[in-house]
Amino acid sequence: MKKAWTSIVIGAIASTVHGSTIEDCLGYSASHVSHSSNGLVADLTLIGSPCNIYGDDLKSLKLQVEYQGDSRLHVKIYDANRQVYQIPESVLPSPPNNRGDPRQAALKFTYTTSPFSFAVSRSDSGDVLFNTSGSQLIFQSQYVRLRTQLPQNPNLYGLGEHTDTFRLQTNNYIRTFWNAESPYVPRMSNLYGSHPIYLEHRNSGHSHGVFLRNSNGMNIVINQTESGGQYLEYNTIGGVLDFYFLAGPSPTEVSKQYAEVVGLPAMVPYWSFGFMQCKYGYWDVNELAEVVGNYSTAGIPLDVLWSDIDYMDLRQDFTTDPDRFPIPKMRELVHTLHDRGQKFVMMVDPGIHRKGDYGTFARGAEKGVFLKAADGSYYRGVQWAGEVVWPDWFNPNTQDWWTDEFKRFFDPNTGLDIDGVWNDMNEISNFCGDVNCDPAQLAHDTNTPPPPSHPPRPNTGRPIPGFPSDFQPSSFRVRGRREAESRGTMKGLPGRNLFTPPYRIKNHVGDLSAGTVYTNITNYDGTVQYDTHNLNGLLMAAHSRVSMLARRPGKRPFVLTRSTFAGAGNKVAHWFGDNYSAWDDYRFSISQMLAFAAVHQMPMVGSDVCGFNGNAQENMCARWALLGAFQPFYRNHADISAPNQEFYLWASVTEAAKKAIAARYRLLDYIYTAMYRSSTTGSPIVNPMFFTYPNDANTFGIQTQYFFGDSILVSPVIDDDAQSVTIYLPDEIFYDFWTFKPVRGNGQQVTLNNVAYTDLPVYIRGGSIIPMRTDGANSTTALREHNFNIIVAPGLDGKASGSLILDDGESLEGRFSDMSFSWDGKEFRADGKFWYQANVQIETVTILGDEPVTKKGPWGLNKRFSFHS
Repeated sequence: MKKAWTSIVIGAIASTVHGSTIEDCLGYSASHVSHSSNGLVADLTLIGSPCNIYGDDLKSLKLQVEYQGDSRLHVKIYDANRQVYQIPESVLPSPPNNRGDPRQAALKFTYTTSPFSFAVSRSDSGDVLFNTSGSQLIFQSQYVRLRTQLPQNPNLYGLGEHTDTFRLQTNNYIRTFWNAESPYVPRMSNLYGSHPIYLEHRNSGHSHGVFLRNSNGMNIVINQTESGGQYLEYNTIGGVLDFYFLAGPSPTEVSKQYAEVVGLPAMVPYWSFGFMQCKYGYWDVNELAEVVGNYSTAGIPLDVLWSDIDYMDLRQDFTTDPDRFPIPKMRELVHTLHDRGQKFVMMVDPGIHRKGDYGTFARGAEKGVFLKAADGSYYRGVQWAGEVVWPDWFNPNTQDWWTDEFKRFFDPNTGLDIDGVWNDMNEISNFCGDVNCDPAQLAHDTNTPPPPSHPPRPNTGRPIPGFPSDFQPSSFRVRGRREAESRGTMKGLPGRNLFTPPYRIKNHVGDLSAGTVYTNITNYDGTVQYDTHNLNGLLMAAHSRVSMLARRPGKRPFVLTRSTFAGAGNKVAHWFGDNYSAWDDYRFSISQMLAFAAVHQMPMVGSDVCGFNGNAQENMCARWALLGAFQPFYRNHADISAPNQEFYLWASVTEAAKKAIAARYRLLDYIYTAMYRSSTTGSPIVNPMFFTYPNDANTFGIQTQYFFGDSILVSPVIDDDAQSVTIYLPDEIFYDFWTFKPVRGNGQQVTLNNVAYTDLPVYIRGGSIIPMRTDGANSTTALREHNFNIIVAPGLDGKASGSLILDDGESLEGRFSDMSFSWDGKEFRADGKFWYQANVQIETVTILGDEPVTKKGPWGLNKRFSFHS
């Protein structure tokens, strides 16, 4: 959700202060090097006089190098006094040090003593992956710089969140990390999340990864020197250099190794792969029911209904508007949805209304959980509820208070029995635009929150299908806009300029404190928002996950967050924020998904289908309805200022949605199995084409085709209002997903014509076995009762394999079956671990080819079986 801030673009400040330049800095010299069985430590001492470009040079640093297993190298450079801010282990735990043997490791660390530089190379080939020689390390109180040389025309991916190309630009390119509310998801800008991880893929077919464990604001510059040398340069305004180098060598292995560093993704419930509907602007509880009824009438399956902030009383968390969303009727709505096999998700924002008789605020104030200013008073800002305070997520009392609010409001017996929770505005977004803002005055001037300006809408008398008689559709729509430190603590150096540091990052909102919590605010643990700003969204979502677990112990929580940081996938899902109803946003939703699912280890991701802002056009929405069905998170969501865009409003979109959701349902257990692999091994749920074909250079720059799982190739039409698309088919046998006809790829581009707006080119990769549910379910709940058809798609060698995970779809820990399927050209075999009793069976096994062969069962899903063709 958004507020239309004026966008101020700030370039990186010139590297000169008081007559000095970056080139005047002489770097550091290494001494007292001490080797151990799995690494080394050393002192780094400043050479010559301080240059003090963007703060005071730190004279004494420490170097720590650890070989952590065979494929991971940890290199850390930090201040000797350990005052500079470091991410707490409680927020992002460091991975275990598996004490690798340098003689056996895939990576090799070397260094030059003076001026100090280091390099990381492959032990087997000597290929240099990271090399800081030729430019000096700069480590100052408010600026740290490190530059590495790169090969010419490198293939770089990651460094999100952004709306830029999937394969990053390599000339005059800046990636800024400073989480910010970003309406219309601007290009070439910092957005809602910070993930300082990049994957580089080389022409050898090998990949490696580099993760900087640093939450401070920074610019990462990718550019060329005057002599044409390619480089990548880190420019941070705080924190330390805490690197993890990941050896790969395949891109998939890099992704898995990164999951070992930041945590494996959280497994999500089965229902969360269903289609979801939301809109900011649903006027009352009747309209919520009406939307569900309209989907049912149109024959479009709907699994999850979402409620934006409309439901709140005066935009206050943990309340409902007593006239438009009364608790008794809301409880009836949720109960009816659950009876229909559907789910309900609600919004909870971080801004808490500063109002004495508001229970959530009063209870939080009693526990002292809100951020405070230097004088001990509440730090105040403005969000939807008006003048608000924000929880201090570092306060040990905050989790108990937050969980108590969840238990009170979302109590299944007296409140709203939600199935998931949605955290928005958690960058943190503050409607106070700068440090001169008076929150009380701004809240008054903007009349935030606006009282409902319309009476409850009259009913038409026509019943809503599937709902009790007291749910009646309304006769008109409402339109409108939203209103409104000590030695060794690693808490951050004293004496810094926390508002306008000398080095300015390229924050599209403006100064660091613009539109967010002011950066001089101290957290409970003594850290300041200057250092922890990028962690706010992760911390809020993590607290919400714990609170959801407390409501339903043993059940997988579903938490969706807008703001993220590295490791967020270990806890929550993410959507890409306030996009626009335009073809360009439709296109880059693919590259965003590829970066998050394949590089950033956040598999449960997606965009607002058909766009959040603006007026969705029919042809585009039809294309997007199809595309969204082949991405992990699938939700239609629009702003209050946008016309309604539910799929049933256009005939062509209705047709496209029915086709898309039916296909998604058939594939849902294949998708669910891919998600399980992601949560247990880090294997990506979505694969860029070069992940599957790492030696095919034609795939390195493809960002509009991808594999959903490891076997379903999605090749959408991408041009505006087009009905043709040119796609790339590697040297492989494929099978048309819709017809099962074989299609021979020859490592060439192929142009497909006459692709209707209700069609999406999808292929099964040869060598795959795909479990598919039978047709006809109207929800994921009903789908679980449908039997399976197994599709065998032989590869060029005539063989194929696949797998299937079966469990109850919601337990954190429980029984599951892990089945494997194989076809050797003559015999089909089903094997595995049969620990979950599924009350369904396999109806048929179809072996694709020029003349498909179908064997009819049934076969049970609780034992091994085989047959010959």
